[in-house]
Amino acid sequence: MDEQHVGADPCVRPTNNEQRIITLAHGNGGKLTQRLIKEHFASQFANEYLNKMTDSAIVEVNGVKLAFTTDSYVIKPHFFPGGNIGKLAVCGTVNDLSVMGAVPKYISCALIIEEGFSITELDVIIKTMKEEADRAGVKIVTGDTKVVDKGSADKIFINTSGIGEVKYNIIENKISVGDKIIVNGTLGDHGIAIFSARENLNIKSEIKSDSASLNSLIFSVLEKYPNIKFMRDITRGGLATVLNEVCANEEFGIEVYENKIPVREDVKAVCELLGFDPIYIANEGKVLMIAPADTADNVLKIMRGHKDGVNAQIIGEINTTHSGKAYMKTSIGGRRIIDMLVSDQLPRIC
Repeated sequence: MDEQHVGADPCVRPTNNEQRIITLAHGNGGKLTQRLIKEHFASQFANEYLNKMTDSAIVEVNGVKLAFTTDSYVIKPHFFPGGNIGKLAVCGTVNDLSVMGAVPKYISCALIIEEGFSITELDVIIKTMKEEADRAGVKIVTGDTKVVDKGSADKIFINTSGIGEVKYNIIENKISVGDKIIVNGTLGDHGIAIFSARENLNIKSEIKSDSASLNSLIFSVLEKYPNIKFMRDITRGGLATVLNEVCANEEFGIEVYENKIPVREDVKAVCELLGFDPIYIANEGKVLMIAPADTADNVLKIMRGHKDGVNAQIIGEINTTHSGKAYMKTSIGGRRIIDMLVSDQLPRIC
């Protein structure tokens, strides 16, 4: 928080010359998002759970460790190749719990609906949420509905919160030099599918959103290799953001290999045409794992044997060459730093 507002009367609105504004870039998962969270939310809400800044908070109730998470979905368009906002809401919450080593159990469904929204479309969205929850083995147990005046929202927003029982203490495993970085499949599918649908691009391709609940894939790995060092689903800000979050302020660095990063040829073609970089594009069915070097090949084999990991790849490793930074070894043999996004490539992807 700005120092001039600390201890200020909460009933007094700041004057116009004291106000700054939120931009779309504050929501892209990059540098401005990180700054907004750290300077304005984490600084005020600071506690032993929030300070860890993980996808889900790990709390303990009567000796039972639980993971608790929440997320809001404002995607546009609401229907897109491979899914809709309802599927996205369930998948996102299931994945945020699963990457913490928690078995997803219960989720909530809260909706803000704009006056005039189609009830027929609403029924499809809710039906999809039910179907995806059943596939993931979770129950939707509570919720809330608000209707706002026409023009006060963008048709429909959904918030889901989730609770899971921690089975594997992933956060207790320490990342070490030599550990391998693995992703479970092609990057950028979701972001390009959304952008193509939003902008009505006349592109003949089979690009679909990769949105999927990854708990089955994740636990198929953890059941045999509980010593996985780190997991995170690759969403806003793409692969680049996750890599930076892993090594920020650490004594180790990361190097990934451009020719090992899986990207569909049609996604790559659209990115080249529009000037996008696939490593910054959001995904909704991709997870990054860091595994010990001696088990990485076996982890990869398990992933490739699962329907959500057939295109899995080891894309890099932990080193000490670039402490606190992520680098890419390019296909032509050079190296470039991987930084977080500042401005937007694709706003409102999830």
